[in-house]
Amino acid sequence: MLALVLRRLFALPLILLAVYTIALALAWAIPGNPLENPEGRRPPPEVQAAMLSQYNLDSFPKFYVSYLANITGVAYARDAATGTLRAQRERAASHGQAPPARPVFDFGPSLQYRDQRVNDILFSSLPVSVSLGGVAILIALVLGLAAGIIGAVKPGSWLDASTLTLSLIGISLPSFVVGTVLLMVFCVWLRVFPIGEWNPPLSMILPAFTLSLPFAAYIARLSRMSMIEALSADYIRTARAKGVPERTVILRHALRNAILPVLSYLGPATALAMTGSFVVEVVFAVPGMGQHFVNAVQNKDLFLLLGVVLVFSTMLVLFNLVVDVLYRWVDPRIQ
Repeated sequence: MLALVLRRLFALPLILLAVYTIALALAWAIPGNPLENPEGRRPPPEVQAAMLSQYNLDSFPKFYVSYLANITGVAYARDAATGTLRAQRERAASHGQAPPARPVFDFGPSLQYRDQRVNDILFSSLPVSVSLGGVAILIALVLGLAAGIIGAVKPGSWLDASTLTLSLIGISLPSFVVGTVLLMVFCVWLRVFPIGEWNPPLSMILPAFTLSLPFAAYIARLSRMSMIEALSADYIRTARAKGVPERTVILRHALRNAILPVLSYLGPATALAMTGSFVVEVVFAVPGMGQHFVNAVQNKDLFLLLGVVLVFSTMLVLFNLVVDVLYRWVDPRIQ
């Protein structure tokens, strides 16, 4: 177990380096100048040239190396070792100013949001997306497992057909359609929930439910198929022959083996949900990472775009690692 964790953690920097390289290459290929966006910063041409040179936005190799040094902490360690950080603090103190904030892992300034750094944007938006995604995954687990168990216990019945139909609807309907319908019904007509506001936990219910439906549909189909296979196994027939209660047979014996495919799906699903759904966050005006990612792509905000992508990639790798550990815990026979 320990060897697995150490091996995955050792591979994490290499994976993130590959993701960083591909994401930066794709973002750099987007046409346009990030400083010429009419909805964001639009300084004079001479100031633009100076800013492009300052942030190395005029050269892909220079930006690649400098930004990589900033986000990995290499630049911070270099400046601390050479005395640059101390000189900056002393210079600020001599002018009666507060020393400049310099995080160890610096994702740089946002080119879209004035006077904001990507670290601050991620620090404020990540908890929102994580809490929303966590609630959505819990709802998806409850709904999906319940529907899958019901369909597997009574295959071919009207209950099974109903769960399969609901799963198909949950997979097929786009999130913006479900979210818009829920907004119209519960916010506009019934006025049960606020609209255009973010005051959790009340304002989290509708977006979390909308976000959970596709995940719940996949979990229902995976758990149904696995439960049908597990309930036909020899050890289940043996447990029933020994007089074990049916509830114990289903929830303790069959579900433990049937949940393995669900666990493998939960890794990327949890990372995707916790980093926020772009459509759901836009529909419900959730101040999470999804909205910032969409705005960063539209405005070619390289710093913010790369920050969101790297955070998402890190969470994806870590959640897959957690899934592998849970695999070993649920079934020690798995190597």
